[in-house]
Amino acid sequence: MPELTIAQKVAIWALPVLFAITLHEVAHGWVASKFGDQTARLSGRLTINPIKHIDLMGTIVVPLLMLFFSGFIFGWAKPVPVDARNLRNPRRDMAIVALAGPVSNLLMAIFWAATAKIGILLLDGNAWLGVPLVLMGEAGIMINLVLGVLNCIPIPPLDGGRVLSNLLPGRMAWQVSRIEPYSLLILVLLMVTGVLSYIIGPPIMLLSHWIAFIFGLPGG
Repeated sequence: MPELTIAQKVAIWALPVLFAITLHEVAHGWVASKFGDQTARLSGRLTINPIKHIDLMGTIVVPLLMLFFSGFIFGWAKPVPVDARNLRNPRRDMAIVALAGPVSNLLMAIFWAATAKIGILLLDGNAWLGVPLVLMGEAGIMINLVLGVLNCIPIPPLDGGRVLSNLLPGRMAWQVSRIEPYSLLILVLLMVTGVLSYIIGPPIMLLSHWIAFIFGLPGG
């Protein structure tokens, strides 16, 4: 396929990125509501309307800067509010609520794989529709796997850190929570040193090959 312009890349990546970060947050709130906390519902955040979840830096500025300077897009949405005091079993339920985010990204990666497969089937005779679906599907798979795997790193406030802090005994959980103010610095250091790619690269590749194999996509 031909090299895409910046405008074409924005058009291809926009929906996958918006839905990846939006539904990730909605998943937290939806699961919390099932365990008794209606904070997200009452604040109007259990909606797939991206406007309700947009964070100026994480949803618009950072993704555009990354697209211009790296050719890859990543971002985040405003966190959905969850009040652990309303949960029936706060520690257990908060761990499950946190895990809901990465699980939603895995499910969305599967959805986008199906989209790419439909696009491939349409390439003969309907390339005008098939090509965008393939490109959008490939983008959706990658952004969701990156977002899901990255959030599994056990550093708060990432979802993996939330899961870990709610599974550990009290004092150990408190020690883990103390990392949170330094989490952004830790992640930046991991990224610039290349360590982050060694951490998240293998599971992303494994999952992408598995999904490609299931749907008969290139690379499976």
